[in-house]
This record gives sequence, C-alpha cells and structure tokens, in this order.
Amino acid sequence: MAGVIGIGNALTDIMTILPNNDIIQELGYPKGSMQLVDRVASQKVLDVIKNIPQTITSGGSAANAIHGLAKLGIETAFIGKIGKDKYGEFFSTDLINSGIKPILLQSETASGIAIALVTPDSERTFAVYLGSAVELVADDIKQEYFSGYTYFHIEGYLLQNHELMIKVTSEAKKAGLKISLDLASFNVVEENMDFLHDFVKKYVDIVFANEDEAKAYTGHLPQQALHAIAEECEIVAVKIGKEGSYVKHNGIVYIISSIKANSIDSTGAGDLYASGFLYGLIKNLGFEKAGKIGSLLSGNVIETIGAKMNADKWKSLIEEVKRIEKE
Repeated sequence: MAGVIGIGNALTDIMTILPNNDIIQELGYPKGSMQLVDRVASQKVLDVIKNIPQTITSGGSAANAIHGLAKLGIETAFIGKIGKDKYGEFFSTDLINSGIKPILLQSETASGIAIALVTPDSERTFAVYLGSAVELVADDIKQEYFSGYTYFHIEGYLLQNHELMIKVTSEAKKAGLKISLDLASFNVVEENMDFLHDFVKKYVDIVFANEDEAKAYTGHLPQQALHAIAEECEIVAVKIGKEGSYVKHNGIVYIISSIKANSIDSTGAGDLYASGFLYGLIKNLGFEKAGKIGSLLSGNVIETIGAKMNADKWKSLIEEVKRIEKE
C-alpha cells in the first residue's frame, strides 16, 4: 500500500480553553492567527493562562495529519527537529506509539511548543515558540528519507524557510512522490506570497486551504479561489467550515458536505481533513469519497479538545470509513 511521509514543526501543543476573548485582546494577537513568538513572549503567554486548565498533546499541522493517516492504517513517517528535553522525548515517544516512523533530528535548543488559545466560538489562536523545530534546514534532508512512500505532505508553516522547502520537495520529486501542501495560516500565506505562487506551480500537486487562506492566496471568495488555485496545481481542496468543502481536479468541481458536529475546538480540523482526503486518494476511492472521509474526520475532531481523538472515537470512525469505502 502507498505510504505518506510528512514534514513540519515538531511541536507539543498546550491547549487552553478560554472563557472569552479578553486574553486574545490583551495579548494583541489577531484572532484565528498563528503568531511566531520568542521564548520570552511564550513564557508571558504561559503566565497569563497559568490559572486556566490546559491539555498537553503532541502537535504540529503535518504531524497531526500524519497521525490521522496512521490511525487509518496507512504506513507513515514524519521529519522534524526536537530538543533534548521532556517535550522532545514526549513528541518522539508519541510518534512511535502511534506507529509512525520518526525521522527526528536533535538540537541543543529547547523543543518547540504551540500554545493554542481556544475561544468560546471554537476558533483557535496560536502563540508558537518554534525552538529547535525552526532549526530544521536544507542540509538535514536526505533523499533516502523518501524511499518507499507515495505522498509527501507539507505544512505551510514551513514556508518561512524557502531553502528548506525547495530542497525537500526537490528530493521528494526525484523519488517520485506526489506533493501535498496545507497552506496552514492566512498570515503565513500573506508573508510568503511571491515565493508561494512559484513554489506551488513548480513543486506542488495538491493544495489544501481554508476560506481565509484561499482568500489571502488569491484575493477571491472560496469558489473563485478554487478555480484560481487549480490553475497552478493538479488537485485543490478549499474548506469552508460547516458549509463543507470544494474540490477541483481536471476541470471538475466536487461539492463536499460537512457533517453535523458540536464544535468545541477547531484545532486539527484542517489537518484531519487532509488525513481523510489523502487516505481516499491512496485507496483510489475518487474525489467525492475522499472529501467525504475528510469531512468525517474533521467534523469529529472539532468535538474534542486538541487534534487527538481517543481510541473509542477512532474505532467508530474507522467503521464509518469502511462503510463509505463500500458505498
């Protein structure tokens, strides 16, 4: 069976459910954005939320997607960089326990953490201290990493490192892999616009974007954005929350419905959509079923805190995925 290897920031997520928007406003972060912060600023956020209950899980956009694929029985691996500390050990152990091959380089710098601030409307704002994760560089990448896999999944948060992006995708392409890219955050898109368009046209086969990211990338609303992005790559999926998603391939547009969900935290929704969609492609189920499985996973993950679902939830999801496959 085809496998998927991912690359991204190896981060430990610190999930915090806020009672209102006050802390977001106090910190001055645009709601729904991903803010890169230094260790001092990261500690400031931790101090502000110290009296609010928190949940700690391994995270990072691409790692979340890879975890979802591993749960569905796909052979997976993940490339990242961690520190020699408790967070790095936690991250590595979690990959291994999930059946994911860890390709984790180590650094003397502290491991990265992502503080997720979740407001009552389930929107999440991230304060991310990248730490050792940002030290992943082009020279770390070896072509042997890609042997035996069919898809290579990249998180858009790595777009800040242009040299790394070109190196990893070049090596993956040499190994014959299809490249999928999740745009990850509207502000990352805005900051890397010129590079991103050239990068997508040259290297990327599949683009995942939510409504805000698609608008930042094209200046258009979802349907028009879908068509614009489709001019640059083979497959596009534009996610529009509870309205579902649009998928375009070979000039054909597929309208995918969402599932009814009681959303309490949108963290991981896009990542798990990518998991389900890539699973559908690997299984040759067609774009409608791939999108349907993506919607199934994303609709369920938003009913839990963080991007990880428990064993009972996964058991029922796998049964539902198998049912969709037989439709």
